[in-house]
Amino acid sequence: MTLLAHDRYCDEIAHQVAQLRSVVTSGAELSGTVPTCPDWSLEDLVRHMGRALRWVEFIVRTRAQEEVPEERVPGFAGPGARGDAAALDAWLAESGEQAVASLREAGPDTKVWSWAGVLNSGFWARRMTHEITVHRADATLAAGLPYEVAPEVAADAIDEWLQIVEFVQRTVPHDEVSELRGPGRTIHLHATDTGPGFDAEWLVELTEDGVTWRRGHEKATVALRGPLTSVLLAFYRRLPLDARELEVLGDRELLEFWLRRATFG
Repeated sequence: MTLLAHDRYCDEIAHQVAQLRSVVTSGAELSGTVPTCPDWSLEDLVRHMGRALRWVEFIVRTRAQEEVPEERVPGFAGPGARGDAAALDAWLAESGEQAVASLREAGPDTKVWSWAGVLNSGFWARRMTHEITVHRADATLAAGLPYEVAPEVAADAIDEWLQIVEFVQRTVPHDEVSELRGPGRTIHLHATDTGPGFDAEWLVELTEDGVTWRRGHEKATVALRGPLTSVLLAFYRRLPLDARELEVLGDRELLEFWLRRATFG
């Protein structure tokens, strides 16, 4: 597993912000419910994403060494009036521009606080890339618009999610993810639309000591097969397992159990 370059993450954040802005300005109903995040409207989702970008930007720019309260972050709340697509779009654009500028200036190795034990600005560039990549999927699904993501970004998002599962098992032993421990169970993720040199396959092992994983093609208790973007969205619980482009082979209950337990935030 190899991380993308820091500048590539920054480029992708800028790209994803632009794509999310196009949803805001598409005429989609901002008050409409987001099916994959039913507690949020589309505007709630966009505000969540803009706030996350501003919070991270402040952490990186100020070289924060501890968690920053939201009330310290300039412009965190967003536009005062709800339902104003133009104001929401402008605020999101500024949020993205500020975050990308601070991440580029910091580079990947500047020491800053994070919640996952990786105490550098590179962690936040990667985390924001995948936060917005997945939430843009939420937004496009709510608006009925098509969704695409670059293969290298989709694959890295799966890598990162598996690393988060590992981290939570080590540090939060009473979290639901601890229930994933157990011998002799494996999950195989297999993207069917990438070339042989891309290595878009994963084997996840549920052991007594915790979850381990690696890239590669191996037999498993259950396999999830389909286009890479669809595998990504299913793995993040944004696409149902019975979607026509997906195929589940083997112990479907194990995969469903994983998806119920390996969920955060």
